[in-house]
Amino acid sequence: MSGKLYGVGLGPGDPSLMTVRAVEVIAAADVVAYHSARHGRSIARSIAERHLRADHIEERLVYPVTTEATDHPGGYRGAIDDFYAEAAARLAAHLEAGRTVAVLAEGDPMFYGSYMHMHKRLADRYETEVIPGVTSVSAAAARLGTPLAEGEEVLTILPGTLPEEELTARLAATDTAVVMKLGRTFPKVRRALEDSGRLARTRYVERATMAGERLAGLADVEPESVPYFSVAVLPSQVGAEPPVPEPGAVGEVLVVGTGPAGPLWLTPETRGALAGADDLVGYTTYLDRVPVRAGQHRHGTDNRVEAERAEFALGLALRGRRVAVVSGGDPGVFAMATAVLEAASAPQYAGVPVRVLPGVTAANAAAARAGAPLGHDYATISLSDRLKPWEVIAGRLRAAAAADLVLALYNPGSRSRTWQVGRAKELLLEHRSPETPVVVARDVGGAGERVRIVRLGELDPGEVDMRTILLVGSSQTRVVRRGDGEEVVWTPRRYPEE
Repeated sequence: MSGKLYGVGLGPGDPSLMTVRAVEVIAAADVVAYHSARHGRSIARSIAERHLRADHIEERLVYPVTTEATDHPGGYRGAIDDFYAEAAARLAAHLEAGRTVAVLAEGDPMFYGSYMHMHKRLADRYETEVIPGVTSVSAAAARLGTPLAEGEEVLTILPGTLPEEELTARLAATDTAVVMKLGRTFPKVRRALEDSGRLARTRYVERATMAGERLAGLADVEPESVPYFSVAVLPSQVGAEPPVPEPGAVGEVLVVGTGPAGPLWLTPETRGALAGADDLVGYTTYLDRVPVRAGQHRHGTDNRVEAERAEFALGLALRGRRVAVVSGGDPGVFAMATAVLEAASAPQYAGVPVRVLPGVTAANAAAARAGAPLGHDYATISLSDRLKPWEVIAGRLRAAAAADLVLALYNPGSRSRTWQVGRAKELLLEHRSPETPVVVARDVGGAGERVRIVRLGELDPGEVDMRTILLVGSSQTRVVRRGDGEEVVWTPRRYPEE
């Protein structure tokens, strides 16, 4: 009869935080295994030491390397893989002899722990049980006395070994976070927290529940003092008071593109900007796409007051507020960026920083749903004559059509504008074949999404409204029916020579 393998979680360091089940398993085991560096000291063993017996067989699994410097022909990864294979073979020999093996693991065995490498090599051959333990994440939050995540907040756990840009993007996009594996990674983790706007709220916890425990604001910690057993904690923001601006301090305005629909279309940058803003300003329909966060102020308006909305946002920034002006799609494409920058050119707002954060455009979203109709040169034209006369629109349609450009037609129709699509169709047919493919895309990314490919001669203006965008192909645009029966439209990148 083979023995049984146990992965035993020991908790974050304080022996009194071991579970009753962990103590029972260690007491009943024949073999106790634990990892250590070459110096031989094992934190896992020190946590469980009071429960070890003189007749326990101890298997010390000594890492051959602790940094990536090695002369192994397979490099660091090759050396570690060979070590895990050899360690698993040693444990398998005990299991084959019928002995019960308890592999000790700090924290939880399945959470960034070394035990999992034994588990993956042995659990399919031997009876196995994993004993969960209190993680360092839970211990850090408990020692700080601060909720880690509340309500609908999203907690992100990150290894500090990630590339700095990846850390920055993920920190910007989450509500709360814990960054583990600090030590040598601390300087880049600190920069990522600063670049994502999260540094001021982040706490530092070193050796939680262990001797030498240290708690501090992360911004106040010297990099050279940080050991591997430390974490950065961005705690829950529910109920947290926003920072009080210094007297005379000026905030900033971020013009944020939310894409054509819901959260799936946000970039990490825009998600982070929305999460970190003191105030959200925008058309109510777009504001409704942004999750409600405690402590934020939301200022919804009608869609036809862009200038007033921009001035209101700049006024909030003058009072030290960090303001996100919410715009659908990309804010620079028939949207709020121009309105904000125009208002910001007034002398009283000259000192207010304004940044534009791009988003996925309606044209790009519709094109992706249909295939690749924008694969070559294209022009973007709004059919709305509210801010420019129809004669200008008609002239641009004729010029773009004559140049054989693919056309992305925004704002094609509304309840008060019903004739523009029909007139645009007539103008385009002066230069384009009635067989020209047209993508009719409505509510892309939304619950009412409908994307169809029709021919220009068959385009029905009656099915076009304000939530629709039209992509009109050039003379080179092709439609292909795929094996699944779906039509795909694309425009070749190579244009034929005359």
